[in-house]
Amino acid sequence: MKKLLSFAVIGLFAIANSSSAEEPDLSKLPDPIERTIDFARDVKPILEKSCFGCHGAKPRAKSKYFMNKRQTTIDGGSSKEAAIVVGNSAKSPFIHFSADLIKEMEMPPIDNRKKYPKIKKTQISLLRAWIDQGAKWPDDVELSLLPAE
Repeated sequence: MKKLLSFAVIGLFAIANSSSAEEPDLSKLPDPIERTIDFARDVKPILEKSCFGCHGAKPRAKSKYFMNKRQTTIDGGSSKEAAIVVGNSAKSPFIHFSADLIKEMEMPPIDNRKKYPKIKKTQISLLRAWIDQGAKWPDDVELSLLPAE
């Protein structure tokens, strides 16, 4: 019994270490832009162009992550981890993925970037400021799919 318990503890330790999230190198993040962010003008076009095609209000959004409303965008998807830490962009997985800080979790996915463009550093700065400023999103502003180019 003691031997079986030892193997179980070793197994759990191995699983915990192998599945632990990669720590992002925050030094690679651009600083937040230093101006007041307007969601409709500044953030909405980025989300629609690079995110909403896969994470829109459709029944099968990737990873069950819906970006159709403020709260669902903040909450995240099937990981049960908040995607956005309101007031702290540096701790927000949404920023880590969008800035390509987590290998194999780049968003949009590298193989989809012809259709959904990579979010530029200047846009990451803007998104960071939006999150740091409270991730404000007016109730009457909705994301929509852009027409195919």
